[in-house]
Amino acid sequence: MKVKHFRGLVNREFYTRNRFFVNRKVKDRLFRFIFEQDREALLQLYNTLSGTDYQDASQLKIVTIQNIVYMSMKNDLAFVIAGVLNLYEHQSSFNPNMPVRFFIYLGQEFQMMIGMQKADIYGRKLIKLPTPRCVVFYNGDTDEPEERILRLSDAYEQPEETPQVELTVRMININFGHNRELMEKCRKLWEYAYFVDQINQRLKAGVGMKLAVNQAVDHCIDRDILGDILRQNKMEVVGMLLTEFNERKYKKFLKKISREEGYADGHEEGREEGLRAGREEGLRAGREEGLRAGREEGEALFARLVSCLIADNRADDIKLAADDEDARRRFYQEYGLTD
Repeated sequence: MKVKHFRGLVNREFYTRNRFFVNRKVKDRLFRFIFEQDREALLQLYNTLSGTDYQDASQLKIVTIQNIVYMSMKNDLAFVIAGVLNLYEHQSSFNPNMPVRFFIYLGQEFQMMIGMQKADIYGRKLIKLPTPRCVVFYNGDTDEPEERILRLSDAYEQPEETPQVELTVRMININFGHNRELMEKCRKLWEYAYFVDQINQRLKAGVGMKLAVNQAVDHCIDRDILGDILRQNKMEVVGMLLTEFNERKYKKFLKKISREEGYADGHEEGREEGLRAGREEGLRAGREEGLRAGREEGEALFARLVSCLIADNRADDIKLAADDEDARRRFYQEYGLTD
């Protein structure tokens, strides 16, 4: 049994009301845009986090790999200074898999650097590499501590006291009002947090998304908060934010409808298994198992498909996959997914 109504629901409830979901020309994010544009601010942020006092922003070398997509993931910002490779990522929702993602990013960065050096990884000479530091800047809706450490080893099926392979990620809460000392030392980060908070306050008050973004932009320009960025790049910034907020909203919506489909499939499987067993206990166990498996598989499979289509800039095919089950199965086959 399949939930038949959810595909039309996607079309009516999301695409009709949220026309800004995917703007193919807008791929950047405001956090990255700000700190790539303002190298002085990026150096100030690095000094604050590292306890250093470098003064020459020209020492920063941006090494973010453009258009790297692995499992639909992109790194926000990477730069090298004084022998340290800094990988910065902005997140609007908590993701415990960030150490795995950084592990993948780091491999890509090192591969690029070794290639540029034309070094021989099979040779006898040790290849020197910059020391990696991974940081997540979090400003999502759920309550998180001021700072926490995420570890790659947390994902290991067999925990070890001293893992042979480890990677740690420093996650910093940059929601407005958090980490005040950090914000005081890095003005641009404070301005970014304030700006995002202005948008969120308006959204919570019931203001429409487009109006909320434009009001927050004008509010901050009037107070010279991110003034240099917003005055010169107002339309581009608005485009970034409308894309980012709708993408976040769509992911939440996707989880909801996928959960509904998984629930229906799991419920049916559990019912049939329970009937075959002929016992109430079997029925209950089957329902629970089917519910859990169906929900997870339905959500994960469709989410992976949407991620692939987003990565390939196929926004129209997302709608087609949601509306048409046959098309959806074709897309699964095209991307090597299974239903």
